[in-house]
Amino acid sequence: MKLLITGATGKVGSNLIRRLSLSPRPDLIIRALCHNRALPAAPGLEVVKGTISDRDTVERAMDGVSHVVHLATCKEIPELVMDVTVKGLFWLTEAFRASPTAKQFILIGGDASVGHFFYDHGAPVTETTPHRAYPGCYALSKVLEETLLQQTHIQYGLNVSCLRAPWIMEKDDFRYSLSFGDDVFGGPDWKTLVPPEIAERCRKEGTIPLLLDAHGRPLKRNFVHVDDLVDAILAPLFVYCAFQDATTVRRASRSSNPVSLSGLSPERPLFPSPCSDRLAPAAAQLRQRLLQPALAEARRRWRLLQPGFSVARSGRRTVVQPRIHR
Repeated sequence: MKLLITGATGKVGSNLIRRLSLSPRPDLIIRALCHNRALPAAPGLEVVKGTISDRDTVERAMDGVSHVVHLATCKEIPELVMDVTVKGLFWLTEAFRASPTAKQFILIGGDASVGHFFYDHGAPVTETTPHRAYPGCYALSKVLEETLLQQTHIQYGLNVSCLRAPWIMEKDDFRYSLSFGDDVFGGPDWKTLVPPEIAERCRKEGTIPLLLDAHGRPLKRNFVHVDDLVDAILAPLFVYCAFQDATTVRRASRSSNPVSLSGLSPERPLFPSPCSDRLAPAAAQLRQRLLQPALAEARRRWRLLQPGFSVARSGRRTVVQPRIHR
């Protein structure tokens, strides 16, 4: 088994390689496609350097590969996003369908492809919810990559699937996502949404922002811990035969947040994926900080909507249980 991992130096890719190295398999060779960053040498690890938008690089990376986990992506960078997420994926699937050794292709997508909390879907979000990109090139790229992958199955019958994940967290990411300082992780950039003097006071006092939805209610955002996402990726790689439909994982509790496995091929096995709750260590501190008076001045209303997720199908089957809870 030769596994190609794109985006191998990123958050998910590096954790996936680390997990595989903890329980080495004699029949497994990992090939990492790396662009700007490098990986240290390790037994059973091969590295191909180059950009995913280059066809020759992709064909070198795909040579002799049996399984692909496609993690390479691009955020809100219009100059790069189509080269990485559309052109790169196209070269990968072209090489995959031409390869005599290729067996399985897994794309790690994102819930931005369905406009998770931007649109009122009128019903819980499921694997069959239509694609609806919110403004910006990142969400559009998530729609295009899932569509491209789906069409390769329709055209050529390729064994492909998409593991659609929400916001991926590890370490102190959640804490920094609520910062009024320059160390904010992700978006929005809170300090730009209030007057500078309020932002500075909130930063010094450790006040966190409260994001409200279109109805004035605190917005619930969906997270998955990177360890749980890695569990979900490993399940279909090493246990090849299971059931033949798409699923969303059963919730571990009422406040758990699901990751859905989008079924793009009715012919190949699919696995339920794990979910993760909000990161635990900061929970007590956050509850205390929410009581600070400065929060009222920092509050901002957004036209965002609470996304609901259907987990009816996954209630019947579970392969991977989440390990990271509130």
